[in-house]
Amino acid sequence: MLYSQKVKFQSRVLRACMIGSVSVIAKKLFSLSLILNSLLTLVFVAEFVFNSYRDFPYWQPFSPYLFNGSVFFLVIVAALVNIFPSASVGRYLHTGRFLFHHYVYGCFVLVSSTVYVVFFASVSFFTLFLVYSSNVAVNAGRFFLLAGFTLFLDDLPDVSKRVDVSLNRLKSLAYRGRRVIYMLQLFTGFASFYVFLAVSLWASHHLEWAAGGSFMIGSFLVTSLTSFAFVRRKEWLKIAPTK
Repeated sequence: MLYSQKVKFQSRVLRACMIGSVSVIAKKLFSLSLILNSLLTLVFVAEFVFNSYRDFPYWQPFSPYLFNGSVFFLVIVAALVNIFPSASVGRYLHTGRFLFHHYVYGCFVLVSSTVYVVFFASVSFFTLFLVYSSNVAVNAGRFFLLAGFTLFLDDLPDVSKRVDVSLNRLKSLAYRGRRVIYMLQLFTGFASFYVFLAVSLWASHHLEWAAGGSFMIGSFLVTSLTSFAFVRRKEWLKIAPTK
């Protein structure tokens, strides 16, 4: 009887540990996904601006729904402001390490993707994120480069002590301006959502573009919702000064 109870107890403990591990891994993947989305947003905006900036400052893409293309620069700010709290979601989770730090795997993916792009992509590596292309090799190269950079960025404090010290200095500066950054995240979140709506409405009348632009539209939506979620959680106001 005692043995049976002991087995049941051990089974429950093991099940709880497994559920806890899955939960931690899920949160870590969610954190990495948010970072990756911010990078995708930056790339989508950079690509679009590079190919259609000629009429700046009287730049009115997606007219009449978007009043001026300059709003895209606010989307850039939203994506950048989202990166730190996105990384913080999974920063202190104990996922363990398999052989190496995460940034080592990030570097491996970056190097492998660079070699792949140089030899197999149909565009130059230096213009990879600036030209429109539906080529599978080009888009696969883009994705894996960003995925590798996401892993590297997520584990950036562990790269070296000097990098960690530099990041702590930036964190101290951010702490002093945390209220400004908090309001900036709210404002740029609304700007991103406005761009999402404008581009979506325009795409509904240009279905030939909608399929290719759906990833960009989805990225803008996630960026805006991420901004609102972090504002609601007051993530930037929770930032602590480094000692």
